[in-house]
This record gives sequence, structure tokens and C-alpha cells, in this order.
Amino acid sequence: MGANKKQLIAQMTQRLATEKSFGVDFLPAIPSRVPAAVPDKKQALETLELEFRHCMLCALSETRTQVVFGEGNPDARLLFVGEAPGFDEDRQGRPFVGAAGQLLTKIILAMKLKREDVYIANCLKCRPPNNRSPFPTEIVACHPILARQIEIIQPKIICALGKFAAQTLLQTTEPITRLRGRFFDTAGGARLLPTFHPAYLLRNPADKKLVWEDMQKIMVELGISK
Repeated sequence: MGANKKQLIAQMTQRLATEKSFGVDFLPAIPSRVPAAVPDKKQALETLELEFRHCMLCALSETRTQVVFGEGNPDARLLFVGEAPGFDEDRQGRPFVGAAGQLLTKIILAMKLKREDVYIANCLKCRPPNNRSPFPTEIVACHPILARQIEIIQPKIICALGKFAAQTLLQTTEPITRLRGRFFDTAGGARLLPTFHPAYLLRNPADKKLVWEDMQKIMVELGISK
């Protein structure tokens, strides 16, 4: 690990410890200001992915199969952010390709969009062992990657999938049941709407109607007729 990256981790770890002392549990992964326009978003994302393809910033590098950077349209107006890669994602190197991913694809199609129209990423880029919840040090390590993805893509809407993504992006400990279905304005210019994670819907299919209500709100924001 280079000296610069070690210094970055030390600085961000210190920042997380300081903010936790004031009751803040997560670092924001949303730009704190409206980012400048990126001339070539596709190239910028490819460069960022190449930089972190062999990331060693946290212990997950020892157990992952590969980094799952994210995929989709660099000019997407809608960005989906989940928690972390699972087994299938870790093997294929693509986000949301397992059972939960198949459900997300169906949701996107129901919104009159395709996966190629949106961008899909996770807060963590490497799979935690046994799909456990992310550790604070892992959040710190991955924070710059997701923040830069958001800065490059500059989506109109960010849809946070599940408790972890919503709490991380909004810097809150509020439960997903209170956050879902509400739009939050971000300093970076995007509007953020939390909803339930597709994996949760596989276990609780009755709540699919709630997620569909949330997706219809996003469709309105994007100017897509129901």
C-alpha cells in the first residue's frame, strides 16, 4: 500500500472517530457541493475502476474474489446504491446479478427503463465474508470510491436500496421504515429516495407494493409516465 493511501486511510479513520464522538455513525458518500461537469464520464469511471481494481485499503481484499465496481450508463439520471456484493456478485464482478439483482432488474423494467439506462453500485465494493454487515473501517475505505462515482455520474435521483445504503448516504441512524418513500435533497444536487432492498422483498413479498409506490415517485421526478 502506498504512503499516500495509508495517509488517506489514517485521516479518514480519524475523521470517522471524531464524528462518531458527536453521534455521527457514517461518513457521507454524497458530494458536499454541486460537482463540476465531467467532460467524459465513461472515461472517468473507467479510470476510477482501474485505480481500485486491485484495492487493498481494507481487510476485505483478503477474502474477496474481485472488486465489484458498479455498472451502467455513465450519464444515468437514476443511480441505485445497495449495500455490498453478495456471493454471485463476488464471482461475476457485477452488482446485483443474484436473486435480488434479478428482482431489481424486473423493477427497473416495470419503471419503463432498462439496466443500461441506469447506474448500479454498492456502498462497499467487496463482499464481506458470509454477507455480514460492513464494518466502520470498511465504510471509510470505500467512501472515496462511491463519492467519486456520484460526482462523475451526477444523477438526478439516487435510490438507496435498504437500511445500510440509506443510513450511510444520509448519515443517520433512522430505521429504513421511517426513511423509505421520502425524498431528501443533497448538497450535491441529487434527490435521494430510500426504499427497501430487493433481498428484503424476497423475504417479505407483501412489501413489494410499497417499493412500487416509491418507484412511481421516482418515475414522476424523471418525467416517466405511469
